[in-house]
Formats: sequence, C-alpha cells, structure tokens
Amino acid sequence: MSAQQVLMIIISMVFINNFILSKFLGLCPFLGVSRQTKAAMSMSAAVVFVMTFSAIITWCVYNYLLIPYKMEYLRTICFILVIAAFVQVIEMFFRKTSPVIYRALGIYLPLITTNCAVLGVTVLNVNDFFIKGSPVSASLFYSTLQAFFAGIGFSLALLLMSGIRERLDLVDVPEAMKGIPIAFVIASLMSLAFMGFAGFQIK
Repeated sequence: MSAQQVLMIIISMVFINNFILSKFLGLCPFLGVSRQTKAAMSMSAAVVFVMTFSAIITWCVYNYLLIPYKMEYLRTICFILVIAAFVQVIEMFFRKTSPVIYRALGIYLPLITTNCAVLGVTVLNVNDFFIKGSPVSASLFYSTLQAFFAGIGFSLALLLMSGIRERLDLVDVPEAMKGIPIAFVIASLMSLAFMGFAGFQIK
C-alpha cells in the first residue's frame, strides 16, 4: 500500500475517470434526478453508500466463492444479484429502524438497483486488483477506496448538473431545447471539461 497509489485512485475516480462524464455509466439517474439539488444530494448519498458496501461484498464473493470454485465467468450475474439483494436489504432495514432516513432516501435506493455505475465499479475493482485469479496486496482496501471515490465523483457530477439545471429554469431557453435536450448539451460540455483532467499526450 502506497500513498501515491491511494492519491492516484482518488484523483482518477473523481476527475479523470469519472463514471458519468468519462465512462458514461449511470446516465439515467444523472439526467432524471438532476433537476433539483435536494434530490441530487439524496441520490448522491445513497450511491456513495451502496457503491462502497457493494464493492466490499462483491470482492468477498469473487475472492472466496467464484475464484475457489472456478466460476469467474459468472461474476457479472453474481454481482448484479448481490447489488440488488443488498439494496433491498438496506431498504427494508431503514424502513423498519429509521423511517426518517427511509423517507429521505425515498425512491432513490430502489433506483440504484438499475444504476449500471454500481455494477461498473465492482467489475473495475476485479479487473484492477486481481491478477491471474489472485488479489494484489491490499486489494480489498483499494477496491473499497476506489468504490467510495467513484461515488464521490458521481456525486460531484450530479450536484454540478443539478445546480446548472436549476439556474436554467431562470433563463429563456428555446422551446425545442427545454428539458432533456438542453441537459444532454450541458452533459456533453461538462464531459469535455472533465477530459481536460486527463492532460495532453505529446507525440
């Protein structure tokens, strides 16, 4: 484990390889929930929570179940099932123990089940931190760190988008561009801006 590796994961997940603006995963909640900042904040908190703990659970499933029984080819379907089951358990837990948190999260927890960014980070963890069926040193820590900051990057993009779209309600937008069309234009410009974090390659 090195400080350089940790810093590289943090910067990469938040800015360079942002799941929404660089990998274009999770666009459905990005466009659907970004109309209001309050809704975006609730969705962001739920995504960070689910991404982080899903990464831990799927790492354990892959390392202790799929690899020993030579079933690595089932990782995608297993990860989908694990994420869906985890989200449902969390939803039921909050509904019984903390109605306030359950009402705050509302529909956003079930929406995460279909958020491909959560699946994307679990698959990325396996690709990055397993070599020939064996976890690298501090693999679980790196996987958890990467998932957490992938959620932070998702939240950053979502909150930036919600702030811009709220301001758009105050300006005169052509009728044909209102709603989703202008949102796609903004998302494209944001994506171009975030590409600058990758730097320039001099040939």
